[in-house]
Amino acid sequence: MPVAADALQLPFSTARFDGAVVGFGVRNLADLDSGLREAYRVLKPGARFVILEFATPRFPPLRALYLFYFRRILPTIGRLVSKHRDAYTYLPESVLAFPEPEALSRRLGDAGFTRVGFERLTGGICAVHYGTR
Repeated sequence: MPVAADALQLPFSTARFDGAVVGFGVRNLADLDSGLREAYRVLKPGARFVILEFATPRFPPLRALYLFYFRRILPTIGRLVSKHRDAYTYLPESVLAFPEPEALSRRLGDAGFTRVGFERLTGGICAVHYGTR
């Protein structure tokens, strides 16, 4: 049954879930570290936490192309399609402000997770992060 709740104060008991997956969502938390600690709290010992999130490519030519697309092309298309002046400006801003995979791994560890790691996908445009409670 779906539940609408604040991700920083989940309405579930401690150690309730066998695992959790978040796709393109932790980037939008008001307090990333509090959200990671809350995910840790609701997971059972041994449970896996997996995050799919945008990243910035490391390979310089792909990085330059990606940043040009994200900063110039995507917002322009968003404005044309939606007729809203600020459409699609939040996405590139939030992705560029989000911690890179190495930093997110450290923050997962700081939240209590072990066996933390990540794998870059699609040339580094996104990454799968994981940790164990």
